[in-house]
Amino acid sequence: MIRISNAAKAIVGGVSAGAAAAVTAVQDQVVTSGETVTIVLAVLGALGITYAVPNRSATDRVTPGRGL
Repeated sequence: MIRISNAAKAIVGGVSAGAAAAVTAVQDQVVTSGETVTIVLAVLGALGITYAVPNRSATDRVTPGRGL
């Protein structure tokens, strides 16, 4: 199984959240200061939350049909 570090996971999460917010902001062909703040907060929020949540260890077992 491939192990992904928390930092790599957070970077990918931040980039994807920023990209989603940026695509939404560019729909009207103008990026306002409010939209810029939204993009920055989306990136920072995704970085912080994704970095704080630990990866599940390989020894944790999940019973099929029982959820996490």
